[in-house]
Amino acid sequence: MRASSSTAPNDSQTPLVWVESMGGPLIVIPVSALDAWRGCTEDGMVLSDGPDPDDYDRACAVNDLADTITVGEEGTQALVLGDEPATTCYIPEHRVLVRWLAASSEAELKAAAEAILTDPATPWEECGTWTTDGPAVLMDSAEAGTDLNVEYPDGGLPAQAAVSLPAGHWRVRAIHAKADEENWVGLVQMLPAGD
Repeated sequence: MRASSSTAPNDSQTPLVWVESMGGPLIVIPVSALDAWRGCTEDGMVLSDGPDPDDYDRACAVNDLADTITVGEEGTQALVLGDEPATTCYIPEHRVLVRWLAASSEAELKAAAEAILTDPATPWEECGTWTTDGPAVLMDSAEAGTDLNVEYPDGGLPAQAAVSLPAGHWRVRAIHAKADEENWVGLVQMLPAGD
């Protein structure tokens, strides 16, 4: 699992950082709660067939396109990107997570995302609300938050991308859409809860 940066500029001229998972869901966790996220542990249901779910098990239980789960004992919410482990990036200008479901190039995928975002007839799925205390990190839910800066034995760090959001209460909506015969994109967008 690695993060990759594209050289194609986005609207802010900042390279997109794409995050892949090892096969499970991606998650967006507020920076303030990273230390409380334990990921996939030896005590969880995946590795030990134990009766008690760990954080990764709880993320895997999300069946919707997106939903929140609690992190740690403070009740902080994380946003789980459910359905499939698609490579994902964050575009801050639209407060949207773009999920690469099928496309020949990043440019085609971004064009498909733009078309969906600007189409008033887009049939968004409402995915509830997410309350966050500020900036977050997009990462593989299998990783522990404390391990994001720990190098893998074969080199490199766990994949991660900054999700710049102000503190607030966000309405979450999502869609998986086929823009044309070659481009299929998933979007998870955060809008102020009053919109």
